Amino acid sequence: MSETTPYDADRARFPRQALARLALCDHATDVADGAAGLVATGNDPDTGPGGRASQAFQLVELAERALAAAVIYERERGSSWTDIAQYLGIGPAAAEGRFAATLEDWNTAFEVPYRLDDTGRKRIPQLPTAAYDPVWACDRLDSWAANRLLLARDERPVSSGLVQAVPEEELPAVTP
Repeated sequence: MSETTPYDADRARFPRQALARLALCDHATDVADGAAGLVATGNDPDTGPGGRASQAFQLVELAERALAAAVIYERERGSSWTDIAQYLGIGPAAAEGRFAATLEDWNTAFEVPYRLDDTGRKRIPQLPTAAYDPVWACDRLDSWAANRLLLARDERPVSSGLVQAVPEEELPAVTP
């Protein structure tokens, strides 16, 4: 099995810090969309007993994923465990212990980009989708932010702030 991916060239345009930021943005949209689902009251009669608690619990799970993505991003941009821990209200060792496996999975995904599914026939990317296919993620996240963030005056509110490893104009032409 080849260890290359169809999106290697696209990923090469971005440093790991930018890929981590895209993954965080993607998780943040999930949290925002999940929270928005709890705002409107018109469908409350259609929600079974405990339904809103279920939605809120799912929101907590989404927020936990966003937190893990934020820690990966902070580590990629050089934040120490002490820096991160102070905002989590725990000690540096506890912060590292809590997120070590997630960070290890992130690092491993760059070395082993796929795993095989249970049948052994389908390759499953190990990176979060936004980091695996950053060009698609930039387009989707820019559209999401432009449509939902009232103060986003930038044409590309997400991707314009990302640092690229190689400026787009210096990339070799891709042939299909």
